[in-house]
Amino acid sequence: MLQSKILAQWRREMNMSDLTVIIPAYNEEASLRSFLPQIFDFCDLQGCCLFVVNDGSRDGTKDVLDSYEDRKNFKSIHHKLNKGYGEAIKSGLMAVKTKYCITIDADGQHSPEDICRLYALMTEQDADLVIGRRSEKWKNNPYRFCGKRIIRWITKMLMPLDVQDINSGMKMYRTELARAYAHLCPSNMPFSDIITLYFVNQRHLVLETPINISPRVAGVSTINTITAFETIMEILHIVTFFNPMRVFLPVALVFLTLSALWGVPIILRGEGVSVGTLFLFVTGMNFFFLGLIAEQLSIVRKKICIDPVNKL
Repeated sequence: MLQSKILAQWRREMNMSDLTVIIPAYNEEASLRSFLPQIFDFCDLQGCCLFVVNDGSRDGTKDVLDSYEDRKNFKSIHHKLNKGYGEAIKSGLMAVKTKYCITIDADGQHSPEDICRLYALMTEQDADLVIGRRSEKWKNNPYRFCGKRIIRWITKMLMPLDVQDINSGMKMYRTELARAYAHLCPSNMPFSDIITLYFVNQRHLVLETPINISPRVAGVSTINTITAFETIMEILHIVTFFNPMRVFLPVALVFLTLSALWGVPIILRGEGVSVGTLFLFVTGMNFFFLGLIAEQLSIVRKKICIDPVNKL
């Protein structure tokens, strides 16, 4: 009870006029009718802006947003067609005029109190990205839990990663950095994961803080097996962008090792070099040289795409 009173007092004293809340929404009419009044009350109290991006919804999402069009510090952005979760966030980012911005889901699972926690950590630590790390409750779905663990395992195998919950939909960004990296990120669901990897790889200050997750207010999640596959492919893409040899070198070493294991016994028997040995050796060397070429291309691409961001 005492903690609740302290948190309420803290919320009243905190001014978040330099923060914009971005909510990407697709067919979330029922959730928004229940969830938006709570967010509006929070934004009015804290002085922050609220942007909702309607990503070509086919239900009554547009009508719900239009009913609030006269509200102060509120902006609704409408896509004529569904462009994807990532594209919805990009549209929101391009419209933001505040120093910080935060993305939350439109299904009502995120709590306004957690926005305060992320904001406090962001401003106190001068962070560039703060991630809301979900509590244990979200792990009740074994299918999604296993999928997210596999994605994180693959990511850690390919590049250094201290972040526990890269999939979280609640992330607070320094706006200028998020806007600069957004064009490098995919337009679909993996956007949230990939932009986190950009921040981590470029050595920006990325922090995490625990948040609570409530049950979805209404509707059905669009995340599925295809989303997980797309995420893994995008992770491979970003790793080959930053460190191609992390992908090509292990493959090359596997083929060269197999070539040695296959060919050495045959050579020792005086039977010469077999076709299989040559095939494995040449394949391994091809992967090695492809990695070197990709490394050089990566350096050029980073000078064009990343270096201007680091000067911000």
